[in-house]
Amino acid sequence: MKKILYAFMLISTLVLTACVEDKVYEGPSTIDKISIAPEAPTSINDIVVTATVSGLQEVKQAVLRYTAAGATNTVNMQGSGKTFTGIIPAQPDGTKIVYAVSVTNEAGFTTVSEDKEITVGDPPVDFTKLVLNELYGAADADQDKYIELYNNGDYPIKLKGVTINKDEGLAWTGIEGEIVPAHGFFTIVGAKGTTPRGISSGFSAKKSVLIELFDPNGKLIDKFQRGEKGAKWGDQILTNNKKTWSRCPNGTGPFMIADGTLGQKNPDTGEADDDVVQ
Repeated sequence: MKKILYAFMLISTLVLTACVEDKVYEGPSTIDKISIAPEAPTSINDIVVTATVSGLQEVKQAVLRYTAAGATNTVNMQGSGKTFTGIIPAQPDGTKIVYAVSVTNEAGFTTVSEDKEITVGDPPVDFTKLVLNELYGAADADQDKYIELYNNGDYPIKLKGVTINKDEGLAWTGIEGEIVPAHGFFTIVGAKGTTPRGISSGFSAKKSVLIELFDPNGKLIDKFQRGEKGAKWGDQILTNNKKTWSRCPNGTGPFMIADGTLGQKNPDTGEADDDVVQ
């Protein structure tokens, strides 16, 4: 009888122990660490979020949730075992991002991390990367004439406060929201006020002209000069260029006569214009 009682007690103990172990085993996972790369993201960086997880249960799903510019997005993270990664696409300079990670294990328990914050920050703007890239003054109508800017740098350039002088007089000023993308173009279309954001002055393809580009502090960063001033700019009559003056190759070369490539890469070479002061 004692042996039977002992056996019963032993079995009961084992069952209870197994139950306790099952409850522990079926608990939630733990998010031990969340890291991002790069740690100081700029507007050209995708942000890789990595979560390190521990626990006895296998993770069935890991989700990255982030809010940027007022919109909330979710990303299914990739990985297995203890490490999972998700990507927040590159965001504009100054964007505040709030993000968190949640993991759900095979027992159905979901663990959510605390919210974390990061703000996208570009380095100071390098206006020396901004150039006059293409100029077209031969159009029959003033609204079709244009000046194209190009950004040789790896980061966007905000044009607020950037100015263009035509024949030593102010002809255009950049405003909030006007940006030249990294290795991208910005075209100012229209002359004599024919378009809302055009240059305020005329632009001839057969007269002497001076176009100057200044940063927001008034420092000259690039210029295009054809002919000489004389008594005033525009007095000197030159060969009529029915094409454009374009930097060939794009963004870095001298100004040459070439076919127009509005908002697109300039040709690698063109025809020399001896009247242009390089």
